[in-house]
Amino acid sequence: MSRLLQSSGAVGAATALSRILGFVRTAAYAAFMGDGPVATAWTMAEQVPNLFRRLLGEGALTAAFVPTFKARMQQEGEETAWHSAAAVFCAMVLVAVAIIAVVTLGVSVALHFGHFTWRIELMLRLLRVMFPYVLLVCSAAVFIGLLNARGRFFLPAMGAAMLNVVMIASVYWLTPWFGTEPETQIFGLAVGYLLAGVAQAAFQVPTLLAEGFRFRWVNPWRDPTVRVVLAKMGPATLGVAAYQLNVLGTSFFAGATSKHAVASFNYATRLMELPQGIVGISLATVLLTELSGLANEKKYPEFRRTLREGLLHMIFVNGLATVLLCVLAQPMVRLLFERGAFTDASTLRASGALYLLAPGLICFSTNNILARAFYALNDTKTPMLISLYCLALNLVLVFFLAIPLQQQGLALANTVSAVGNTALLLYALKRVLPKFGFRDFGPVLFSIGTLAAVAAVVAWGGNRWWESQWGHATLVSRLVGVFGPIFLAGAAYLGLGLWLQLEPARALWNTLSGRLWRRRASR
Repeated sequence: MSRLLQSSGAVGAATALSRILGFVRTAAYAAFMGDGPVATAWTMAEQVPNLFRRLLGEGALTAAFVPTFKARMQQEGEETAWHSAAAVFCAMVLVAVAIIAVVTLGVSVALHFGHFTWRIELMLRLLRVMFPYVLLVCSAAVFIGLLNARGRFFLPAMGAAMLNVVMIASVYWLTPWFGTEPETQIFGLAVGYLLAGVAQAAFQVPTLLAEGFRFRWVNPWRDPTVRVVLAKMGPATLGVAAYQLNVLGTSFFAGATSKHAVASFNYATRLMELPQGIVGISLATVLLTELSGLANEKKYPEFRRTLREGLLHMIFVNGLATVLLCVLAQPMVRLLFERGAFTDASTLRASGALYLLAPGLICFSTNNILARAFYALNDTKTPMLISLYCLALNLVLVFFLAIPLQQQGLALANTVSAVGNTALLLYALKRVLPKFGFRDFGPVLFSIGTLAAVAAVVAWGGNRWWESQWGHATLVSRLVGVFGPIFLAGAAYLGLGLWLQLEPARALWNTLSGRLWRRRASR
């Protein structure tokens, strides 16, 4: 467990830096365009390449390719594995270029002949500039997947930090070159979006070359690895991309009915993605490699134990994150985003969405981990079918909730569909791994729930006391009003977990204290 935590901790540290920079980027975006029509057009345009990023890039392609590459290395040696990697990269480039050409041409034809509202037209014009990002992010995804399969996690995860640095810079340095109005300056962000994709992909290349990869043309259609990966990607494409499909479909529906809902929901999603990325996605990234190796070696008892420990660790950490996001939703949104064009009314809208989105955090993270478990077992069909069902459920809920509840309706629909996804994945996993040990979860989950309730009371009371004494008018008062309660609640949560001798608490404490002692020894 300690090795797993250390590996996921390395990814988590890099992801934390990336998420923090992502918050700085989102805060800069919020001050620049608020949550009005320009922000809605930008959010809708950005989600289309993000969907294809999931369809072709870091979700489905990684999930299908990493186990295959790992098996090639173990069974046929490094030379064969690197040859297969080059073939998969060439196939990805050909497919991505073809999709970019078709989508860009289609958008151009639609703009020339179609008649759209101002918001939709702006979205399409932005999309035409931004869509080549698909090739860049898919390249980065292949590079990161290869490095993860080689046991490299920290430096690949740092690529997202480079992406955010370039995007932040584009707000301040590129937008002034595109005019004086927000609807023209926003194209500076679109150009920065492409430059950020270049930075993220290029950041991986030196480490990848050092590991042994070489750029060369390999006919992908004659390589058996490409056929295996494509066969796995079919169902994995929809399985891993279900969340993005949900976001895209609901955003377009909500964007047609409200000028604030899409952007407000997006800001709430950004806040929830911090713990989801640091814990859920980091653990899922490491577990895919670990579980693939165990499945290839037929070590199923170790497979079950590793998966169970990973799930419990994620639930323990994200249990605290869930209550903090719920209790401190409004202070967090106010601290991070409320400035410039992002007003007090914007804060109320975004925090209202976060109240209903945060309860689904554990389920969103659990779905990432369970999907990887099925992929490690070479089963991509089961997560795909479950995701399709939950996608349909989400769209139905949005249809009934988005108009009366707006951004809160979007959040509630996503949370309910995530809970359903988790329930179905657990049911399917029980059929595949009947000796998984589900009954052992009950007492631990009850203890974690009790600790979360205590942490919620501590965080709520701390924030209420501080605001009654000092308010939230200044940056310092906002910082203390958020991080003070977080520190107190976190200390109570971890301390009580250690007192109750919960294994996830001990594992987390041993990992954190071990790093602290290593830093002191190095000094």
